[in-house]
Amino acid sequence: MGTTRTDIEDACDWQGKPLDCAVCERRALREEGHCRLGHACAHDRYARRIDRFFRWNPQLAKDYLEHPYFETRAVAAKHVELFFLPRLLGDADETVRQSVAQRLPVNSKHFKSLLRDPHREVRIRVAERLEARELIGLIDDPDYFVRQIVARRLPQGMLVKMMHDIDPEVRKVVAQRVSGEWLPAMANDRETNVRLAAVRRMDPGQLKQLIKDPDWQVRYEVASRLDVAELEPMRADPDPAVHELVAQRFAGQCKENGLPKAS
Repeated sequence: MGTTRTDIEDACDWQGKPLDCAVCERRALREEGHCRLGHACAHDRYARRIDRFFRWNPQLAKDYLEHPYFETRAVAAKHVELFFLPRLLGDADETVRQSVAQRLPVNSKHFKSLLRDPHREVRIRVAERLEARELIGLIDDPDYFVRQIVARRLPQGMLVKMMHDIDPEVRKVVAQRVSGEWLPAMANDRETNVRLAAVRRMDPGQLKQLIKDPDWQVRYEVASRLDVAELEPMRADPDPAVHELVAQRFAGQCKENGLPKAS
């Protein structure tokens, strides 16, 4: 797709000033077809145009790591040779550090130093890339979404350490993955969605303890999977949907056994 007149007219730097190729330090590149106003320019305010410039000229990325515009530094970090990245670990802008976190080798000390980055978006990138066995260092992260990622990726045997996380969405993820022996404990969680996640993974023989759960959704799940021989106490469930399901299951058993349906 070519550059339009609108693109050229819209070409401004990060401070909103119109770009002038005649005074650019890279003006020779234009004649060689390695940059284009409004399309591929290291000084443009739009990240996609900056990125296009560095894709065309990756060897120049290292020269822009101290550029005053954070987008220019962040995009340059995506194209620069890896050994230049450590100098950006202390960059003032989290977007730049995110770019660094996306590219540093996960086993490097520099990458692991980002475990305690002050910005959640950087730690999210770290949590997504860090080797699973090393995620233990993030189970107490102050941000709930970072901990959710940890709960999704942490080895199952370590999930017990997150069963009592303060955030219900994190505990829900734990309930969806934790070893079966811990499910009865999670089925007593104060949050309905956590209990549901646990109940859906429990063996039918473990569900009897939940026939009096305070939430009808949990009781409905129990009624749908509990052995019919254990269902009698649920005939009088106060919720219409649960009550109807129990009746249907008893009726189905009677039909299978050739017995008259219960009234």
